[in-house]
Amino acid sequence: MANKSRNDARLHRHQRVRKNVFGTATRPRLNVFRSSAEIYAQVIDDEVGKTILAASSIDTELKKSIKGMNKTEQARKVGALLADRAKQKGIKEVVFDRGGFRYMGRVKALADGAREGGLVF
Repeated sequence: MANKSRNDARLHRHQRVRKNVFGTATRPRLNVFRSSAEIYAQVIDDEVGKTILAASSIDTELKKSIKGMNKTEQARKVGALLADRAKQKGIKEVVFDRGGFRYMGRVKALADGAREGGLVF
């Protein structure tokens, strides 16, 4: 395959990172995915292969409050919501998995929102 698409390259980076990033029950993995319009985050226990909790910009809780905000501000709100849900489940520490995306813009804003909400990574 001569020319990789941008998404193929991102998936390749994600696989490379996932070799070393592993979520456990005590310290699950915080995975981030961003599409052109939305952003999604999940907290995953890789030992059992289950998603513990998730938050996204399409959540019914957030949809009305983030209307009119730019995507970076929306991502920060998603991170804060995720941290709040994690607190309710008793999760304080996570391993951050940026999903092959660069740690800037919306991915960084989501991470900052989660940190402000009390998650440690």
